[in-house]
Amino acid sequence: MAMSAAPPHSLLLKKPNHRTTATTQFTGFQINPSRAATTTYKPISITCSTTTPLQDRPAATSQSSDRVFNFAAGPATLPEIVLKKAESELYNWRGSGMSVMEMSHRGKEFLSIIQKAESDLRALLDIPSEYAVLFLQGGATTQFASVPLNLCNPDDPVDYIVTGSWGDKAFKEATKFCKPTVIWSGKSEKYTKIPDFDALEQNPSAKYLHICTNETIHGVEFKNYPTPKNKDAILIADMSSNFCSKPVEVSKFGVIYAGAQKNVGPSGVTIVIIRKDLIRNAQPTTPVMLDYKIHAENNSLYNTPPCYGIYMCGLVFEDLLAQGGLVEIEKKNIKKGQLLYDTIDQSNGFYRCPVEKSVRSLMNVPFTLEKSELEAEFIKEAAKENMVQLKGHRSVGGMRASIYNAMSLAGVEKLVAFMKDFQARHG
Repeated sequence: MAMSAAPPHSLLLKKPNHRTTATTQFTGFQINPSRAATTTYKPISITCSTTTPLQDRPAATSQSSDRVFNFAAGPATLPEIVLKKAESELYNWRGSGMSVMEMSHRGKEFLSIIQKAESDLRALLDIPSEYAVLFLQGGATTQFASVPLNLCNPDDPVDYIVTGSWGDKAFKEATKFCKPTVIWSGKSEKYTKIPDFDALEQNPSAKYLHICTNETIHGVEFKNYPTPKNKDAILIADMSSNFCSKPVEVSKFGVIYAGAQKNVGPSGVTIVIIRKDLIRNAQPTTPVMLDYKIHAENNSLYNTPPCYGIYMCGLVFEDLLAQGGLVEIEKKNIKKGQLLYDTIDQSNGFYRCPVEKSVRSLMNVPFTLEKSELEAEFIKEAAKENMVQLKGHRSVGGMRASIYNAMSLAGVEKLVAFMKDFQARHG
């Protein structure tokens, strides 16, 4: 049956199921007058494609024969449907005669791509209009400096909860730009827990409270979030490794930032979601590329952004919407995580996960073998079965299976079957 061609910017992915689309119009970067700073933001008009209702896709039951199951922590596996769509558009995007990699970042073609990516991310996370979305570079590590530079004066106190290596690195970077205090650290217990929030002694003058919601290396994940006791303080979260893996109430946070290379795209893109009244005058020494105000005023186009990476993120956002949004994504992630953790816990000690059960990550599953001398053999045999990147981080050793959104249930089922067979042969 013949169908009329869709406008170049209307869809990033061909949907597996027919869906009825509703269009919501909003204007980006429009400050709430009651909280507005003196900054004037350039308005842009974005069409947000939402779906009523969003239909879930059938879960993938197999893997293409020429693809491995990639359990890497990042850069991580991407959805096959996204990779194939990108492949089909690589040479000539939507009849433009150009690849996305060749486009002017200020041209109408790329503007449609970045605007659509933002609108779909807003739909996924239900981001309130009083928040700006920035597509930046430099990874989450750059945000370790950007956050204090934009939100603090050099003498301002701030609080950090350190539940793993990345939280520790964020704290150490902040010491250069403000007066941070670690109000809790899990280092003495090898980062296997998350504290009781009510027992924390927060600084009553702290400008913000910083957390890392999922520690990629140690496999510890916040299941709920603390509230700053200073009523004027804000909660800031590095969500790099569980970003878009489940619904999040954005309004609980002043700033959310995330490197894309775990759940939503290739390396090179960093997403910052920030309440607009917090975008004000950064410290005078702040480099221009770390100034949120500069990027917000220019709609993430102050300089050439990571154009192709943003395009890929847009494809992923649309795919997540096609699967039913983050409520459905979380259900799938819970199912995969439960399957893998049950296999570990029911192995009679052959496999062990050191993380306290109540805070085990659904994204990064670390485990060890009772017979540590078998670890190299485990990795070698798994690779022969097309399961790669299972070696744990060099700082902790053991194994680590990263089972982000794009890791199919079939991949986890294959890993579990291999683990049981390996135990039967070596236990």
